[in-house]
Amino acid sequence: MLAALSLLGQGGHTIVQVWPWLALVGFMAWALYWRPKVVVSAGGVRVVNVFRTLDIPWPAIQEIETKWALTLGTAFGTVRAWAAPAPGRQLLHRARPSDRKIGGYRRGDTARPSDLPQSDSGAAAQIVRQRWSHHREAGHLDHAKLEYDRLPSRWNWDVVIGFAVIAPLAVLSLNV
Repeated sequence: MLAALSLLGQGGHTIVQVWPWLALVGFMAWALYWRPKVVVSAGGVRVVNVFRTLDIPWPAIQEIETKWALTLGTAFGTVRAWAAPAPGRQLLHRARPSDRKIGGYRRGDTARPSDLPQSDSGAAAQIVRQRWSHHREAGHLDHAKLEYDRLPSRWNWDVVIGFAVIAPLAVLSLNV
């Protein structure tokens, strides 16, 4: 409230200088932290990153890793999910010893912090691994053929256009 009264007291000139920067910070927070997601469906995994959305069919997935973030090794290359980053080492120290025992997909029984279900990358990887294993065990991936030459992806035009409009306005407000 005090900031709003201060801006109104300074006049329209200050509002024109400040609001584009507030809009840019708010838009960046939305684009970087709220919009990215990992969606698991019957057809595969959709990874919505900041600027691109990638649709990965189950037959294309070859490896699921969590070292830096949820990373899917595919027949088309590597896909990292912005929405599921690996945590710092503090999570491993706070985890109970029983939480660190994760088996079934890696040599050794001790999990890295990024594999723990309490982390974003670990929770996402656990869901993807369960669904992928279910498809493999049911035989759906035994003789599967890829439908595409490249990974289906598309630009997130709302984010691209938002940055293209708001960022120059913020820079122009410096000269007002």
